[in-house]
Amino acid sequence: MTIRINDIAPDFTADSTAGELSLHDWVGNSYAILFSHPKDFTPVCTTEFGAVAQLAPEFAKRNTKVMGVSVDTVEEHKKWKRDIEAFSGAPADFPIIDDTSLHVSKLYSMLPADAYLTDGRTPADSATVRTVFIIGPDKKIRLTMSYPMSVGRNFAEILRALDAIQATDGAPIATPANWIPGQDVIVGLGLDDAQAKRQFGDIDIKLPYLRFTKAPKN
Repeated sequence: MTIRINDIAPDFTADSTAGELSLHDWVGNSYAILFSHPKDFTPVCTTEFGAVAQLAPEFAKRNTKVMGVSVDTVEEHKKWKRDIEAFSGAPADFPIIDDTSLHVSKLYSMLPADAYLTDGRTPADSATVRTVFIIGPDKKIRLTMSYPMSVGRNFAEILRALDAIQATDGAPIATPANWIPGQDVIVGLGLDDAQAKRQFGDIDIKLPYLRFTKAPKN
């Protein structure tokens, strides 16, 4: 199954370190980040989960929940969390689900191409799972990222992308390359200059199709 931007995030129910969770119920009226990793007790993943633990206050400020996906068991996750917390110096309080069946990994196309060429694939063979999905309160997929096993994710970029998604959500604006909160945004092409000035006030016209304005306040 291919997961595309604006698809409804496939719902699932799974056991986790926070008990049994149904994705859509768990997301509720929040934004959510669903991210998978190859395996517990592996070096890159420990640094990544440590980064998420350290960013917990930032996600909370953005009304965003975080859920990890692993092909290991809940018992293994609970043991591994001790390493994550020791390394990061922050509590890893976000749920990590048990995907030993590979149900969620397959539902969200998290496995690499060669995973589908082998019959009877087991969780032990799925060591290249490393993906990110940002989900909106409407349960739609807002962003997807996929990384190879050897490349650790940049969670500062994931947080930046989340800020951009929330800044533009439902507004006729877009963010330019390398945008960070506080910088000007781009006026959507659906507004002519007069409409843009009525809605935003001053606009900076760089090109007929490239117009900047101050980011609207939340």
